[in-house]
Amino acid sequence: MRPSRIALTLVATALTPALLLAAPAFAADAAPSTAATVATASAVDGPNVDDMSDDDVRVAIMRIIADPDTGRAVYAAAQQAMDGTIEDQRYFLETGRWIAQAEDDRVAIARILGTADPKTDKAVIREANEALDANTPEALRAFLETGYRLARAEDDRVRVARILADPTISDALRAAAEDVIDGTPEELRYFLEVGQYEVDG
Repeated sequence: MRPSRIALTLVATALTPALLLAAPAFAADAAPSTAATVATASAVDGPNVDDMSDDDVRVAIMRIIADPDTGRAVYAAAQQAMDGTIEDQRYFLETGRWIAQAEDDRVAIARILGTADPKTDKAVIREANEALDANTPEALRAFLETGYRLARAEDDRVRVARILADPTISDALRAAAEDVIDGTPEELRYFLEVGQYEVDG
């Protein structure tokens, strides 16, 4: 490793906790951990690259490398940029990072599809396939940041409706399901994973 890279690694490592705390958080429970992982790399909108000094550019890339939530494609592109010229590094921050991010996003969506149940996750499957078919960085990111959450809520609402359609459920469970069916995506998910069992537990 070059001496300058060792110094930059130390700087980036020291700065990482504060810099990551300052970054906007990815929407809670918006996607499984694989999706959340690749989302983090694009969540930080830094200063204009043209206004950054060469050292600032390198430190920004080292921050990305040091972030454990950085996706594989972004990580590899960042490492390659650090092995190149300052022009390569500036290109990475301006363009290459987002090309790699789209690759990571496609992998994340494919993983969501791989764990989806075709019988109960119809909205998730539909929206994920639409994002992959569009195959633009914007469509992929939109699905991971908001589309997945909304599609899963649509599927969860159907699940709650099926519970309500069961004539054998208790009055307490029926009341709880009726209360939550028009709730937020997070309320629906909590009810299905925890709440319904607390009611009848």
